[in-house]
Amino acid sequence: MMPAGSLLDTHLTNLAAALVPYRSCEPQLARWGADLARRLATGGRLLVAGNGGSAAEAQHLTAELVGKLHDDRQPLSAIALHAETSALTAIANDYGYHDVYARQVRAHGRPGDILLLLSTSGASPNLVAAAQAGRAVGLTTWALTGATPNSLADACDDVLAVASADTQVVQELHLVTSHLLCEYLEQELPAALAAAAAVVQHGPSPAGRLPSGPVRAGVEVVLDGGTGSQVDA
Repeated sequence: MMPAGSLLDTHLTNLAAALVPYRSCEPQLARWGADLARRLATGGRLLVAGNGGSAAEAQHLTAELVGKLHDDRQPLSAIALHAETSALTAIANDYGYHDVYARQVRAHGRPGDILLLLSTSGASPNLVAAAQAGRAVGLTTWALTGATPNSLADACDDVLAVASADTQVVQELHLVTSHLLCEYLEQELPAALAAAAAVVQHGPSPAGRLPSGPVRAGVEVVLDGGTGSQVDA
């Protein structure tokens, strides 16, 4: 019989080992959070997907963005592609499971949006296909994976990889990553909304857009609980 506590000790040892290199991800988490704040503040959208436990974690992230993490704020556009069950099963039935996310990316993604794909192995063919579709239509593609190298990391513009061979540990730190992304986003969101409001009021910069994407028609900017101007088409 295994000694009491051995499973817990093993799991916590593996988690502690992964936490050491994970601490070095802070600059990347801050950069992703700030970029996401700018994109969503100017009418962009986050698309996310995963399989199995990674699907549940992706959906957890969208819930925090459409809802809130801490303080009340305007809802932000984030869609978990696996949660659209009718589309998912129809695509799988008609085109195959390989295309269940890629086809949705082509339908919903617009240039300047962000596609975030979660996979512990980094080897899921449907996620790799989604990344390729996203890049083809002008999305910025991010991956959360386990240890690199892996196919999904290679297919995306940027990757945050958890250095662990333990699937459970990878998923646990992906959840930490989702929470921290929301933390950094909410920290940067007031400035991003103010910049978007300035574009609405004074017109675009010479380049015609904010650094991370266009201000879209029909985007409502909310500051301090009040509604700002709406961008004309």
